[in-house]
Amino acid sequence: MKTLGANLFPNLDVEKETKRWKQLYKIMTEPKPEIIPTPRHAVWKKNKATLWYHPAKEKRHAIPVFLVYSLLNKVYILDIGEGNSVVGGLTERGYDVYLLDWGSPGLEDADITLDNYIIDYLENALKRALRHSGAKEISLAGYCLGGTIAAILASITELPIKNLSLAAVPIDFSIGVLPDKLLEGLQTGELSVDGFADAHETIPSELLYLMFRMLSPGDGSTKINLFTRAHDEKYVEKWRRMDKWTKDTSSFAGAAFKQMFNDLYKNNKLLKGELVIGGRKVDLKNINCPLFVFSCSRDTLILEKQSLPVMDLVSSKDKTYEVFEGGHVSLVLTGVFAEIWDKWLSARSQ
Repeated sequence: MKTLGANLFPNLDVEKETKRWKQLYKIMTEPKPEIIPTPRHAVWKKNKATLWYHPAKEKRHAIPVFLVYSLLNKVYILDIGEGNSVVGGLTERGYDVYLLDWGSPGLEDADITLDNYIIDYLENALKRALRHSGAKEISLAGYCLGGTIAAILASITELPIKNLSLAAVPIDFSIGVLPDKLLEGLQTGELSVDGFADAHETIPSELLYLMFRMLSPGDGSTKINLFTRAHDEKYVEKWRRMDKWTKDTSSFAGAAFKQMFNDLYKNNKLLKGELVIGGRKVDLKNINCPLFVFSCSRDTLILEKQSLPVMDLVSSKDKTYEVFEGGHVSLVLTGVFAEIWDKWLSARSQ
């Protein structure tokens, strides 16, 4: 067969093609890959949420790191497996890491608001991390909507946040990936998500997955990339983990869903300084700690111009903004985020 293939297709790499089709068959027939987290143990729980502690392999930095991810997706994208994990990359570089897993709300959680998530969950989890670590200060990092939430908390809390990092963070919600007519409808009040959220109480994960597919219809290109690189075992394994995570969407509490669309997308209260959380006015000028913000050059979900305004809104004198090559998820999927952040953070973590 090898001789026949070589005669019919003289430029054909039979070994490469054999490996390609074996890998594609594996994807179609085998179960989704198991995601093995970086060594950890739970130090705090509230309702569906868990605060995970990942100790440094060899501690080199006195200031621990606290990671915040979006409410819309599962947090294990930050700990996607050995060799590609943001969490693992940080522990290998000598940081103690705390990772807040929001969990996936049920129907009984429909009344949870953004105020609850930011004050009752995040702020209390941050307090627990400080007590558990024994550190006097902590570095806070947020990715995507987790960055928005981290920035909001940093502007209203009295907890000792040493450093703040915001990656692919939406701050200006008047622009973005929502279709223009849809965004215009939300902003004018002609369109409302309230009825949709009230009908479902807690938005099912299946509906959120469909929404993401409509906003980021890149499934065809990822499958083409998979086919062309299916001979590469490392790439295929990374693709399988990404595919598992993409389809493993969280549900979303209805009250928080309405608040997010009304306060952020419709009224852009964060940018305008009109947002109130837990009775505290959110003013980003209250942020004066060292700040590192970065965007991704090929990000189609969070545009650079959505993130940039934060640089002028904060009071930090030590602030850095950079753009890195990659897409919205690729920097965390490959673990590169840990390397990028460490270059900035290491000198500020003693």
